Amino acid sequence: MILQHHLVLTLCAVYGILLKVTAQKSTLRGSSGQHPLVQNQTVTEGGTANMTCRVEYNDQTSLQWSNPAQQTLFFGDKKALRDNRIELVRASWSELTISISEVTLADEGMYTCSLFTMPVKTAKAYLTVLGVPEMPEIDGLTKPALEGDEITLTCMTHGSKPAADLRWFRNEKEIKGAKEVNASGKTFTVTSSLQLLVDRDDDGAAYTCKVDHVALLQTPQQATEVLEVHYAPRVVITNSLTFPQEGQYLKLECVSKGNPSPDPVMWTKDGGELPDLERMIVEGRELTFTTLNKTDNGTYRCEASNHLGTSSAEYLLYVYDPNAMGQHGPDHALIGGVVAVVVFVTLCLIIVLGRYLARHKGTYLTNEAKGADDAPDADTAIINAEGNTHAEEKKEYFI
Repeated sequence: MILQHHLVLTLCAVYGILLKVTAQKSTLRGSSGQHPLVQNQTVTEGGTANMTCRVEYNDQTSLQWSNPAQQTLFFGDKKALRDNRIELVRASWSELTISISEVTLADEGMYTCSLFTMPVKTAKAYLTVLGVPEMPEIDGLTKPALEGDEITLTCMTHGSKPAADLRWFRNEKEIKGAKEVNASGKTFTVTSSLQLLVDRDDDGAAYTCKVDHVALLQTPQQATEVLEVHYAPRVVITNSLTFPQEGQYLKLECVSKGNPSPDPVMWTKDGGELPDLERMIVEGRELTFTTLNKTDNGTYRCEASNHLGTSSAEYLLYVYDPNAMGQHGPDHALIGGVVAVVVFVTLCLIIVLGRYLARHKGTYLTNEAKGADDAPDADTAIINAEGNTHAEEKKEYFI
């Protein structure tokens, strides 16, 4: 009996120890697994934010979401705040997910998920709201601008968060502007300026301001202005023949470029009006000679004007005789050959003359030296040298 009694006591002690160990393990498991898990969220203004809180192990303890003002939004599946934008997505012992639609910048901040254990465990998730920049506007453009003017184009956008970036393009080619950022509450106003010295080449150029922002990855915003520039005309004359000949057809065109367009143009000859001839026709910018004649020789002038100025160009017309210059114009090869021969002959004459002068000078100096012993002057020395039959003949050669 005593042995049985001790055996029962021993079994009871072992059973108690097992229960205690099991309870400790359960407590450790619950305390390690009962921690809420959340993630930070980023959403564009006007979009929808989903806030999710999860626990790995939960012994039927309630979860709660609170906003940055510590107002309870949902306690389990029970809505606590009257805001039609906030809705329950999913509620269980292991998860509580809510959605906030039509998010505004005021919704940004730290949200708290609470697990009501003893003590209460919490996790915090930050909701970032991106401010969408407004459509940019370009100011400072005067229409029309005048060539030589200095103008400043300004592009501005409001409401971005973080601050947007503005980029300038001229006909799709990027150019650099001066950027300025100003804070306005939680958002930013961004301005970019572009200074231009207006040239005629800017006429019709498209200047575009584009907004770069993380909230506009799919729908970029931009504004474009086309520059109109007024400038004085420039004139050149083109012709259809290089060597006009009698009897040929010749067309002169007055090419004038200006804004406003300088129409019409005026043709004159030698400072006066054009001759009234049937074979000389003026049509718009073109002066046509149906059959050239030597009487057409002269200086033809084309003049174009607009309200900014006047420009002119001249063309000297000389009508060649086809019998004198050949049917195919002047023979350039023949002319070049004649010039080459003349140059060659001239060089040869210069070389021969140079050698002759050098040789004559050497002979004179040699004879002078030969008769210089008894001569009072150079001429006498030369005569003495030529008459001295006993002097040794001295020869010099010059190459």
